[in-house]
Amino acid sequence: MKLSLLQPPWLSGRKILGTLIIVLGASYALQQLVLLMQQQQNVRYAFYAGMLAAGATAAGALPALFLRQLSQKLHDMMLGFGAGVMLAACMFSLIVPALAILELTGASSWRSSGSVALAIMLGAALMLLVERLVPHQHFIKDEERALGQKLRRSWLFVFAIILHNIPEGLAIGASYASGDLAAANALATGIAIQDIPEGLVVAMALLAAGYSRTLAVSIAVLSGLTEPVMAIIGAVVLGDSSLLLPWGLALAAGAMLFVISHEMIPESHRQGHELPATTGLMLGFVLMMLLDTALG
Repeated sequence: MKLSLLQPPWLSGRKILGTLIIVLGASYALQQLVLLMQQQQNVRYAFYAGMLAAGATAAGALPALFLRQLSQKLHDMMLGFGAGVMLAACMFSLIVPALAILELTGASSWRSSGSVALAIMLGAALMLLVERLVPHQHFIKDEERALGQKLRRSWLFVFAIILHNIPEGLAIGASYASGDLAAANALATGIAIQDIPEGLVVAMALLAAGYSRTLAVSIAVLSGLTEPVMAIIGAVVLGDSSLLLPWGLALAAGAMLFVISHEMIPESHRQGHELPATTGLMLGFVLMMLLDTALG
């Protein structure tokens, strides 16, 4: 005879209370977000731009529901393209405006360039620290190691994707905090464009790691939501301080440069497709430069 163990009433009540607290907390946070966007135009625009980037990631991931395989050469070219867009965004949409803002405050050329250089290195160091502290598995680099294994900890991949999207969201928020809507729109457009192939690469990498199509696409789509969250944080933190703004712009640039050099370029060259990857990088860089000069 099997004995059924009844769950203690106090345990069930604690679960209900915990769920209620979470729901109330989420409702309050959503209410405050709506009020914040109504009161601060730059935060509202940053949120919209972050959602645009998230939508672009989702649009890029959807073809993985039907594609059987992504050729390695195209894969590397798409990674190179994304790296090129981000590289140009770092230069024209983040570093140059940070220098200009510091010079407008009366800082000398040496002081301006030194401050921006320090912030860039700090942004890269922070990304390195986060990468070392947060448990994750590279969704691209560890793809071959993951083959043949049943990965039970999908959150390792989720953390990796989130880490990859943090600097992009911060860059969007910092750009809108500067108040230059034309330059911020150019940056957001460039990031959204490079998020389309990035979404496909992420989904296909998860498929290759043994995930089902539905789960791989779902993770890739949800990963894009990191960007509007970080965009709001960047716009709120930097929008109220003209002193922090140039540091925030350069900090975001340093974080993006770290991701470009640490992951995207090495991965795009790993399979011997240096020329397609370099071609993609050049195309992405030029496209982002044109967007920045035309729209900014």
